[in-house]
Amino acid sequence: MERIQAAIQKAKEQRGTVVAPPPGSVGGAMGGAVGVARGQRPAQVGPAWAELAVFDPEPRLMARNHVVTFEDVDPAHSHFDILRTKVLRTMQKNGWTALGITSPTSGCGKTTLALNLAFSLAHQPDLRTVLVELDLRRPSMARQIGLKAPQSMASVLQGTRGVAESFVRYGDNLAIGTNSQSVRDSAELLMNGRTAEGIAAIKRAFLPDVIVYDLPPMLQSDDVMAFLPQIDCMLLVAGAEKSRLDEVDKCEKDLAEQTNVLGVVLNSCRYMSEEFGY
Repeated sequence: MERIQAAIQKAKEQRGTVVAPPPGSVGGAMGGAVGVARGQRPAQVGPAWAELAVFDPEPRLMARNHVVTFEDVDPAHSHFDILRTKVLRTMQKNGWTALGITSPTSGCGKTTLALNLAFSLAHQPDLRTVLVELDLRRPSMARQIGLKAPQSMASVLQGTRGVAESFVRYGDNLAIGTNSQSVRDSAELLMNGRTAEGIAAIKRAFLPDVIVYDLPPMLQSDDVMAFLPQIDCMLLVAGAEKSRLDEVDKCEKDLAEQTNVLGVVLNSCRYMSEEFGY
């Protein structure tokens, strides 16, 4: 743990100290509203929210796919709520809005975690959250939530498709953008200058408090490294009985050299200490 913290501190010193905005201020390192007082709406609402098609996932499908924060029925939702609060406090303190989620390899549950975190954030009425699927090679989010409307985040990034027609809205404050088909040369797309323009268009359209990017596994492509300039901070998801310690260590080290690492989340853990059973 000491070595991880030292690596994070070194990366921060190399990139310069992040100055947190004054309490209640609007803005941040990547744009959007931060520091909003609890119980208050942001001063501005992005123009795209009113244009989005409304999407109501099927509760049984969500439960079957382990999206436990969609409804507060499964006690496991409390673990994601704790993660939400920790992540949100750190991001607001530093004026960050862009959070990336990745894993060392496939099968660690990063997309499931991204969905749970997004729906947990949606339970906060004073926050506007945008969830963007950027696992362009192997998209799965639409299938997990039962979204049949064709969407293409790749087209949004390329500027060939509008933002409003590429997202759906759940409730009043969660926008979701997925991919219907896999994309070849995804790393080249994410590194292209048009991608920065596409991300800027998404932020102008929604003015989000938090934008969550579901990214590909780190050790299976260079997509994550290509997209890091658009990220304020990262969560690394390790799968219990799936991820090796050396894989987690390598990914954490590579991320900490270029961005802020909020932590490593152990997913799919079947054996919990009694001290965590409330």
